[in-house]
Amino acid sequence: MFDPKKLLDDLLGSQIPGTGSTVRDKGGQAVQMAKDNPLAAGALAAVLLGTGAGRQVTGTAVKLGGLAVIGGLAYKAYQNYKNGNAPAETPAAGEPELLPPPADTSFHPSQAPQGEDEFTLTLVRAMISAAKADGHIDDDERQKIAGKLSVAGIGTDAEKFLMSELETPLDLDTLVAGAQSDAQKLELYTASRLTIDPDTRAERGYLDLLAGRLGLPDALVDHVEATVSAAKVPASGVPASGKATGNAAANSRR
Repeated sequence: MFDPKKLLDDLLGSQIPGTGSTVRDKGGQAVQMAKDNPLAAGALAAVLLGTGAGRQVTGTAVKLGGLAVIGGLAYKAYQNYKNGNAPAETPAAGEPELLPPPADTSFHPSQAPQGEDEFTLTLVRAMISAAKADGHIDDDERQKIAGKLSVAGIGTDAEKFLMSELETPLDLDTLVAGAQSDAQKLELYTASRLTIDPDTRAERGYLDLLAGRLGLPDALVDHVEATVSAAKVPASGVPASGKATGNAAANSRR
């Protein structure tokens, strides 16, 4: 069985524990990495999700590990919402670095009622579902992804899991049911929003539908949007919209 937390780290470009490096240490070279050999270079999301050449989580967020990144951002958004602050995409001067959620809150991975690994898989499924929202992963794209996964070194079990999820039709009922607490509902939405920048109607519509099905208040969703936007920056050669241009866009999906 593969390690769900490591797979989530790979997808988010978070630091891989024990290595002292991140999947996207060379984030500014993401487009070139995708062109040369994205998976072998570690830019898993660049090929699997088609978003590696867009906007990336940056700063201290990449050092925490995937679960802590998602939980930390969701917790921060919730605290700002609860305190009545206005959503702000630009961090205030001197703002503290992103921290993992406190251990005594339901946002901390150890508090997952279904267990960390099971909820991690739910978050990975949420990310893949969000990535498929714009319809770019068709049969031809899945074949290309399958070929690259086979040489990615992520392991046979992880490869089979990812391909199965890519081929499985969206089941929003099952996805939403995977979040067993209010905190997990917010984390599920946060993971989805981290995966894509809603530049198309399909992507925006998907996120709006997901927020509605999760029962998240509009004001809380606004705080997630602002918190995630503040944690992400455009990759090299990509405009602020998050869409690669010219050959960069083509190369990121080869």
